[in-house]
Amino acid sequence: MSVLSELPRGGSARVKRVAGLDEVSVRLMEMGLTPGVEVRCLGAAPLGDPLEYEVRGYRLSLRRQEAALVEVESL
Repeated sequence: MSVLSELPRGGSARVKRVAGLDEVSVRLMEMGLTPGVEVRCLGAAPLGDPLEYEVRGYRLSLRRQEAALVEVESL
């Protein structure tokens, strides 16, 4: 198991859980990062932050620090 921020470009994974119960973790779940959802890494900004993902048919940009809160398993 790894975290979303480590997913390579073009890689897909399934969300296992979102760590923590703070505002950021809750907001990530509200944006669709719930257990069982498939996520695909589309790329990163030129300096490596933020990262862009495809989740539930839409594009989601997250800071690397936020993506590190999401535990995933590769598909």
